Amino acid sequence: MIQITIHSVEELTTAARQFVQAMNDRSVFAFYGKMGAGKTTFIKTICEVMGVEDVVTSPTFAIVNEYATTGGKPVYHFDFYRIKSLREAYDIGCEEYFYSGSPCFIEWPEMIEELLPEDTVSVRIEINEDGTRAVSLTS
Repeated sequence: MIQITIHSVEELTTAARQFVQAMNDRSVFAFYGKMGAGKTTFIKTICEVMGVEDVVTSPTFAIVNEYATTGGKPVYHFDFYRIKSLREAYDIGCEEYFYSGSPCFIEWPEMIEELLPEDTVSVRIEINEDGTRAVSLTS
């Protein structure tokens, strides 16, 4: 398990760099955390560190956003909060994304857990009493 503590917004880029280094060759990351824990903000910063120049926003209504790094490699950002059935996930072809080898960052993975690859990395973001964020990566 890898632990990253974020004390302030100013530390987001440093934390995102630590996250990217910890990714290794893994590509599917399931982000767990309460509403407002900072999942979208952290994913946005991770994408920036990876070289994404597009505006990174939550794909709440689109379910998936595709970005490209400066090298042209795709990065996928999912938000399954509003999904009502696994059929919707199948309909967008989520398995093709998950097995593409490209980075996939998934918010609200609870909704589609049975579709996640076995080697999905669980990323938990918790808000501590002092307002810091604890990010835990577990394979």
